[in-house]
Amino acid sequence: MSKTSFFKAYSNLPINIRKEIVLDLGEPTGPVSWEVAYTEINADTTLGDQILSKLNDLGIVTNEQ
Repeated sequence: MSKTSFFKAYSNLPINIRKEIVLDLGEPTGPVSWEVAYTEINADTTLGDQILSKLNDLGIVTNEQ
């Protein structure tokens, strides 16, 4: 999964959209906003890896290098 692809998509979002939910990871995590996704992916957390994987599965980010 490409963090670059995520950061590119995130940077092109209007600021008010970044507070909206981008995906739901189910229990116990629940819904994830663009802002939370950014924080977790940028910090290289396990949750960030899960978010990036799910966004890739949904076609929101790609595996580009």
